[in-house]
Amino acid sequence: MSRRNGGAESGASTAAVFGEVLRHFREAAPLSQEGLARQIPCDRSHVARVEAGTRVPTGGFAKTCDELLATSGVLTRLWGRIDWYPQVEHPDWFRRRAEMDAVAVQLYEYQVMVVPGLLQTPAYARALLSQTMRGDEVEDRVRARLSRQQRFLAASGPLYLAVLDESCLRNAVGGPAVMRDQCAHLLSVGRRSNIRIQVVPAACYDAVHPTTSMSLITLPEGERWVYSESLSRGHFHNDPELYARHSRTYDVLRADALSAPKSAGLIGETMEGYGQDHEQARAERHDLDQEQLQRQRRRQLHRNSPRFPRHRPRPRQQNP
Repeated sequence: MSRRNGGAESGASTAAVFGEVLRHFREAAPLSQEGLARQIPCDRSHVARVEAGTRVPTGGFAKTCDELLATSGVLTRLWGRIDWYPQVEHPDWFRRRAEMDAVAVQLYEYQVMVVPGLLQTPAYARALLSQTMRGDEVEDRVRARLSRQQRFLAASGPLYLAVLDESCLRNAVGGPAVMRDQCAHLLSVGRRSNIRIQVVPAACYDAVHPTTSMSLITLPEGERWVYSESLSRGHFHNDPELYARHSRTYDVLRADALSAPKSAGLIGETMEGYGQDHEQARAERHDLDQEQLQRQRRRQLHRNSPRFPRHRPRPRQQNP
């Protein structure tokens, strides 16, 4: 079952309208797609797909384009009025969980190794999904994942408590730049009134961890579910005794984790580390490029230098 926020035709047309407006202001600037992408910065293909109505832009993308193209905020206001997810397809095994997220009044999550889908940036989700799939399937899954976030990021969103093992921050998905933006996103959403993010440090050896990532979901009628995942399956349990046991484990883990403010401090330190890694990687690439350039110049000089015949001694004749 697809989750629908509106008519698919309506959603496609509004996305295309945003693309047309963006193209209008870009050409009036005047800038090419490559020129705009260079200033944002992003890939030219990203700008092209947004203009074609086939790529969902972020609010930050719209705001940056407003500033670069001097549109007086037109794109940001238009972006806020568009339902970007009129129809998305979730994997068969995940549809039931997505339907619960659409109506849940309370969600507690514990996550290891990777940032929870509800907290992922588009770049992080894309890099993570690209590890196991290709092409349009990646973009479809990214759209589906981002569609689940909208309700929790709304001003009146349901209560969402996320406890992250520190491995979520240290497991570098997509490289330093992607991780730096992901950490910044965690800091941003963690300031919302309905969202709290806590981190369990790797050095917290006494913390009692669940055996796997899990979610505790409360639905509108008070029904409560425990959700966990294996490699390609979702597992649902609504046994009250099982929920109570996992809920107690979760409460103890939250008590052992860093407070939300201290967790934000650790996330900020991790973000700065990724920034340093990014600058170091850029410096190393620059040094490598310079070294290769010098080698090319030396080879070119060698090819263009005048050639002088070298004196070769004649072989000595032996007496008979």
